Amino acid sequence: MQTVKAKEYHEIVQVSDPQLSPDGETVAFVRKEPVEDEYETTVYVVSVDGDRMRQFTAKEGIDANPRWSPNGDHLAFTSIRGDSDTSQLWVLPVDGGEARQLTDVVGGVETFVWSPDGNRIAFTQNSIDDEREVGLDRDTSVNKEYNREPPDPKVIDRMVYRAQEQYFDGTRSHVYTVELENELVMRHTAGNYDFVAPEFGDATTLYYAVCRDTPTDDSTRYDIDSVDLESGEVETITQTTSWAPSIAATEDGYLAYPRTPEPRASMQQTDVEVCDPTGEQTVITADLDRTVEPQSIQWAGDDLYFLTPDTGNVVLRRAVLEATNDPERDLETDSSIVVKDGELTGVSVEGDTIAFIKSEWDHPGDVFALVDGDVRRLTTVNADYLDSHHIGQPEAIWFENDGREIQGWLLTPPEADIDRSEQYPLVVEIHGGPHGMWSTSGTMWHEFQTLAARGYAVFWCNPRGSVGYGDSFATAIERDWGQVTMNDVLAGTDRVAEREYIDTDNQFVTGGSFGGYMTAWIVAHTDRFSGAVAQRGVYDLASFYGSTDAFKLIEGDFDALPWEDSEFLWKHSPAAHATHVETPTLIIHSDNDFRVPVNNAELLHLFYRKLGVETRLVRYPREGHELSRSGEPNHIVDRLERIVRWFDGYSDYHDVPKALERGSDGLSNDNRGERRGNERPV
Repeated sequence: MQTVKAKEYHEIVQVSDPQLSPDGETVAFVRKEPVEDEYETTVYVVSVDGDRMRQFTAKEGIDANPRWSPNGDHLAFTSIRGDSDTSQLWVLPVDGGEARQLTDVVGGVETFVWSPDGNRIAFTQNSIDDEREVGLDRDTSVNKEYNREPPDPKVIDRMVYRAQEQYFDGTRSHVYTVELENELVMRHTAGNYDFVAPEFGDATTLYYAVCRDTPTDDSTRYDIDSVDLESGEVETITQTTSWAPSIAATEDGYLAYPRTPEPRASMQQTDVEVCDPTGEQTVITADLDRTVEPQSIQWAGDDLYFLTPDTGNVVLRRAVLEATNDPERDLETDSSIVVKDGELTGVSVEGDTIAFIKSEWDHPGDVFALVDGDVRRLTTVNADYLDSHHIGQPEAIWFENDGREIQGWLLTPPEADIDRSEQYPLVVEIHGGPHGMWSTSGTMWHEFQTLAARGYAVFWCNPRGSVGYGDSFATAIERDWGQVTMNDVLAGTDRVAEREYIDTDNQFVTGGSFGGYMTAWIVAHTDRFSGAVAQRGVYDLASFYGSTDAFKLIEGDFDALPWEDSEFLWKHSPAAHATHVETPTLIIHSDNDFRVPVNNAELLHLFYRKLGVETRLVRYPREGHELSRSGEPNHIVDRLERIVRWFDGYSDYHDVPKALERGSDGLSNDNRGERRGNERPV
């Protein structure tokens, strides 16, 4: 059997966004495959018996977001094709025929949804005032010569003016509809706000969410409005508070949406709230001590379905709205788990059939269906790869620290399955968030298996602060990210290190985002690790507050403001403790990371160099905060190979020079800015 390698990321297919047809017989999904330094993204369909799968869209562009028409005879999707660099809306007959482009709008199509009668589609688009005034947001043919240029200079009048890998540049999100018959595009919103999450009730009632607070960037409070598409009348139905608003609506006027209470929302769990046609609101997850994934909420008849992280799994739950005296319903505040094992990342429900994406320890993700109570695996997109490679099964480890039970896992090298008399170096991985949760699968599957295949035992856990274990567990790091998390991580590391086959003199640590924060924090408070890799981390809380789109995380988790609590925030910043660092530390960051801007990495790197710490800063152009999950394939491979090279250079088990002395030896990609065998530091 072969062992997993970093460069084999190019061989691993990903699946996402399952969508059941209205008759519950077919699942459409997105298939994403690395091809050279890009991704080939196409829509596939598979029958729920798993017998028939076919490619649905041609390999002509980047296709995504498949959505069935209400009668199931067409499939709409977004696509970037030809010379266009924006995503437009297309529709394709299910029984065959040519795809038809429905929109040609200047800002491209973001999210969209069919009307219940199938006559129109509602969508969102980001556009600027000038474009809306002349109609470019409805049809670019009004000015074929127009090309949106980035402003020079950029004039900033907002608190948050960039996110993901892009500047907003004056754009706002608005809600539109396009008629299927004549392709007429109409805008239904106005004003200097972002209108998001369109959803139909009946065929003429369109809902959306909008924050109208001043300033909008400093609030999580959203109005949920309805617009009557015949009269144009707009009404605010209810309000909610949410980081990522979404709306699920029924034709008889019931709305379901996420609610994350204020104040200090980052320390709160997200609930599902239902607003009935009279305006009465009920939190149906009030008795559920788990947080809800906001974008997963959906109706199926009288039932609501949603995903929650739960003890190292991401599970699907169902809440029932009992029909009593028409038209009223009783709302139950109880939910049951429908699918419980593995990490679910997408769900679609039609009647009694449920389609979902699930990854588990032995595969990075496939399409599944629950039919008549039986779980069926509909795809095996990586079967050839998995059959030819050794895939290690992580061992679940529970340990106690500070009166809390902590869940973790240990993955050992392939040879450890045969010979436990030998010793192996240990890599400790720390998740981001800080309110995240890891499982045995998900986006870390390839990285964990690669490190194990290189000869490292790999330990990871969900320390206090993680979601999936209840409110008190998630909020246990209030005003203290570093010490509480470190105590849990090191307690788990100590438990693992008790095993004779773990070499306690060869331990390494890494993590990204909050995991990068913790990596830098830990090496400033212990010298037990031989090497470290801090990735995309927050190293100065005040600097992070002033440059991120997520500044409310500091307000919530620390209950602090930089101009009022500067000494306190500096004390809790890893950079403040840099004088204690002796561990050789590689720092990895992305140039277009607007969640944790690169100035944090620049600061830490300069501190380390001034203090004589063995270090290097590696920056990836064009990449954002999601580098390790959805970055350019060559960058994903390069990042993982650099982590391995850094650890190898300080490991007694790998006879190689330190990465600082290796040039580009050990790297697969002949990257821009480097010559093979001769790195060019800047």
